[in-house]
Amino acid sequence: MFKKPAFQRTAATAPVEAHCDGPCGVYDPASARVAAEAVRSITKKILDLEPPSGDDPQAKVAYLNTMARFIAIKEEQAQITKDELLILWTDYFKPPHLEQYPDLHDTFWKAAKLCSSCKVEVNSAHCDELMTAVENIHNIFWATKKREIPWYTAS
Repeated sequence: MFKKPAFQRTAATAPVEAHCDGPCGVYDPASARVAAEAVRSITKKILDLEPPSGDDPQAKVAYLNTMARFIAIKEEQAQITKDELLILWTDYFKPPHLEQYPDLHDTFWKAAKLCSSCKVEVNSAHCDELMTAVENIHNIFWATKKREIPWYTAS
């Protein structure tokens, strides 16, 4: 028969919940806002990037390099936004929050889908919709903590 180690037999444990599956209990939608804002900013840069005129191979390479870097950043930041939102959705929000906000699942699901759209497309309207969704989640989150934290953007 397997016998538990002494520390497991004697230590009382209480369940803990946190974004990192550890006991820190630190949650904040600000990281999702920063990443979503980066998605919007880099999408604008992609749309504003002018291809080179003429047949200068160096100019063409520089353009393609810049475009590739912008796309990589956009996709990375959209994924970070999605990851941060999913942490809030799956780890912070609990059944009492769903009673208070019955559309919470739909709100997060649509925000996560917008993150995917921002990865797949170069669409400033979807970026703006994502920012609005993150703002809505920001407001819900802080309301559940009974704190008034103003929404702001860095850019």
